Amino acid sequence: MDTELFAKLRKQHPLVVNYANFVTPQFVANGLNALGASPIMTLAQEEASELMTPADALVLNLGTINASDMPMVLALAKAATKLAKPIVLDPVAVGATAFRAAAAKRLLADFPIAVIRGNAGEIAFLAGIAAQAKGIDAGESATSPATIAQRCAERYNCTVVVSGKIDVVAQGHNLATVYNETPLLPAVVGSGDLLSSIIGAYAGIAEEAFDAALLGVVTLGVAGEAAASQLEATQGGTFAAVLLDTLATLDVERLNTQARYEEARRA
Repeated sequence: MDTELFAKLRKQHPLVVNYANFVTPQFVANGLNALGASPIMTLAQEEASELMTPADALVLNLGTINASDMPMVLALAKAATKLAKPIVLDPVAVGATAFRAAAAKRLLADFPIAVIRGNAGEIAFLAGIAAQAKGIDAGESATSPATIAQRCAERYNCTVVVSGKIDVVAQGHNLATVYNETPLLPAVVGSGDLLSSIIGAYAGIAEEAFDAALLGVVTLGVAGEAAASQLEATQGGTFAAVLLDTLATLDVERLNTQARYEEARRA
């Protein structure tokens, strides 16, 4: 795990352009800001190219995707591709409706997505693996999260993150499993959205998308465990605020000493 990226983020404050889902933009923006990145949200097609020129990465969250927004989303993706800026896709509830599925698959077909981040049900759907899911819930599948992530990564030639009680990061022959977790993270609507944008922040300054994704997962996992350590399972609201404070005080030493993960890489 490349924790030097954390210090680089704190020094460079990468600018992350977010097409956010309208449920969670404030939480995502505050989380990125607390970590040390620079967030900007947009709903204007007209500024896509101008925004992406100084930006370091683009995060597309399909949580509230609609037909009116698609031209703007495509304009952002086109500008990011032209400028060689990494794109992170969060395919929220992609298997719930044909419209969401079509939007995600169009983006994956037409643009070089660097990272896909979703729960097991969402990633299984994109990988063509049978799974049962309801809304944003992960659902159930007979296939392991590692296999789901690997198959999706192979299908779309990118890095894939499957979030859950255990997080999995896959890219080609590279595979990592992260064990840092707390039940309070999924209790907060928007924690997954924040993770996608944290990965985007790292992707904007990393040489490899896999390194960005792994460190992003570890960052939120370690911060989440630390924030939850003094709280009860019912204190989701308090946890959300403490998580922001913890991201602001996070350092490399805590990442190195508290990260719990396994990583396997092959050339």
